[in-house]
Amino acid sequence: MTAPLKDVTVVELDSWMAAPSAGAILADLGANVIKVEPLSGDPMRNMGRSAKIDNAFKDYDLQFDVDNRGKHSIAVALDTEGGPALVHRLVADADIFMCNLLVHRQGKFGLDPETLMEINPHLVHATLTGYGTTGPDAWRPGYDVTAFFGRSGLYDSMREGDVGLVPQARPAQGDHTTGLAMVAAILAALRLAEKTGEGQVVETSLYETAVWTQASDFGITAVDRAPVRRRARENMLTPMANRYPCGDGYWVVFNMLDAGAWPRLCKAIGHKEWLDDERYKDGKSRYQCMPELVALIDEALSIRSRDEWGEIFDDQGLIWGPVLGLDEVAQDPHALDIGLFPEIRHPEHGVYRTVNAPMRFSTAEVGPRGPAPEIGQHTRDILATSGLTQTEIDDLLERGVIGG
Repeated sequence: MTAPLKDVTVVELDSWMAAPSAGAILADLGANVIKVEPLSGDPMRNMGRSAKIDNAFKDYDLQFDVDNRGKHSIAVALDTEGGPALVHRLVADADIFMCNLLVHRQGKFGLDPETLMEINPHLVHATLTGYGTTGPDAWRPGYDVTAFFGRSGLYDSMREGDVGLVPQARPAQGDHTTGLAMVAAILAALRLAEKTGEGQVVETSLYETAVWTQASDFGITAVDRAPVRRRARENMLTPMANRYPCGDGYWVVFNMLDAGAWPRLCKAIGHKEWLDDERYKDGKSRYQCMPELVALIDEALSIRSRDEWGEIFDDQGLIWGPVLGLDEVAQDPHALDIGLFPEIRHPEHGVYRTVNAPMRFSTAEVGPRGPAPEIGQHTRDILATSGLTQTEIDDLLERGVIGG
């Protein structure tokens, strides 16, 4: 089987998690991804929590690995004489240049679209930032908790009712979602560049992607400009689209919006008498009794565990899902069967599991191609391939222009 991007070269100059996650997916798809790092390395290195396995991975950053697996690293000091020229040299033979630098920093180092596309007219130049490259806040640095969750309205819309606390996202949720948007934009631009022979400039941002994830809300809010109603459990539109605790403390969620599911729910939880209760005769009545119904369903579910209820819900054809912990998902038989956690072999640390990108191909080789590189691990090889002699490379090392 052939990888979809086997002959594609990507020069990636970025840091942290959003743009690197897009590069990881491109590497999974078979692209040759060259990660350009400062001599001190991507600041995300060694920021993640350690794996709780004795000392097997004590000195290895598995979180960094997820977003940088299968890449080649070259360490370049952009702020030294000759540093940007090395990136230009790599871009000349690349198909894609991807970065998360703000516009003024792109210009400072000669990495802006105009400069790079003069070097390589067929280049796809892709930028991922917090807020975009234009507009009054284009200058503003952004992370997923600030630009994706905060500024976009996502945190506020997820609060429990009108007085609920602002929730806390898990690491890089917004980053990885935006990385998928970046991959989509890059692949479309690459296709267009191949058809027209002209380079393309594409971009996305954490802010824009977060708004898109809420498009169902903004489709209305952008028109009426009214605040979105944040619903507590006791104020949901229907008891059949809500979340409930079970007897073992674990939770389940239902998502059944059709009225025909009400008899199945009542039968499943052992309260068929509710079908004859005038208080719950239709959707409007049930909505008016929502606090009471939530309390009753909580009480009904308290007699069995989540997994016991799951078998009953399946027998009754309910649309439900368990609220799993991350540790449970990592052992979920369905996740394992579809290959959601493939293995990577590291030359020092051995075999470990990682997370697959959310895409599968029927007849193409797609998936992680190796661990993340060390800082500048491939500096010499990359520069030698670009035409520099070993003497020239030694001189760059001595002058502190490169590392490795």
